[in-house]
Amino acid sequence: MTDEKIASIGSRPPAARAPVAAWLRTGMDRLTARERKVAHLLLSNYPMAGLETVAEFARRSAVSAPTVLRFVNKLGFAGYPEFQRQIRAELDERLQSPLGKAAHPGQTAAEHQTSGGPQSETEKQSLLQRFGHAAQANISETLATMPIVEFNAVARLFAATDKTISIAGGRFTDPIARYITVHLKVVRPNVVHLAGQIDNWRDHLLDMGRRDVLVVADIRRYQDDVVDFARAARAQDVTVVLLTDQWLSPAARHAHHIIAARTPVPSNWDSCAALMVVAEALIASATERCWTIARGRIERLETMRDGDKGG
Repeated sequence: MTDEKIASIGSRPPAARAPVAAWLRTGMDRLTARERKVAHLLLSNYPMAGLETVAEFARRSAVSAPTVLRFVNKLGFAGYPEFQRQIRAELDERLQSPLGKAAHPGQTAAEHQTSGGPQSETEKQSLLQRFGHAAQANISETLATMPIVEFNAVARLFAATDKTISIAGGRFTDPIARYITVHLKVVRPNVVHLAGQIDNWRDHLLDMGRRDVLVVADIRRYQDDVVDFARAARAQDVTVVLLTDQWLSPAARHAHHIIAARTPVPSNWDSCAALMVVAEALIASATERCWTIARGRIERLETMRDGDKGG
């Protein structure tokens, strides 16, 4: 994160800013050791920890109040009240339902709900273009701000054939979990997709431990069962990887690695396009990293398919 980018943060209204968590994930190396303690506490209970008083925030971080204020200033905020306004704005964004989201930038939820009526062909084309531009921007910004160290760490786990990978998603993110699963199953052994009811997930948890990796995908509105499962897995020394949006699922506090992607589009719904692109990049990297094993498995699979055709 450049000095210019940090300096510009405080001048933007809350709605126009990237989440604080996104800044921390890309600019952690610019913080002092004591400021990093503040950052880690904030990320461990994000964003709720940021709603505490300066004194309580400092006490829980085991630093002084001036350190907390320097941390806030380094992010570009004029003071702690402005920092908390941003945190509250993010919390509101986190909790938005499809009814609360405006379909168009600059349109309030009430205006959207009362607009009604069929769209003209011009309006439909305009929406398609605006949606496409927003999705492209999400992908570009996600890739530009992705911490490469974190990306590589997750790719190595995807390629670690000595570990069992279990993959789960929520109501809207399970298709991503399935997509990752079907690819990794081809290139490496010991990959499991956790489907169905949460009770089935708990049964699977009985056999999970240090040599296991759990990948969970969760975007707003976040699912309690996904968060709870990540917490339970972490308690059993499972390595937890979280795929989430820019506001960070509450499962982030239980994750060893976090891959966050931007999701806003001019719609009542969030877009998983950027998250899917990152998932595909992780699959590509994992395939390259374990190519010797992957090539043998792909060759065997092709032989089986050829045999089926011949039969």
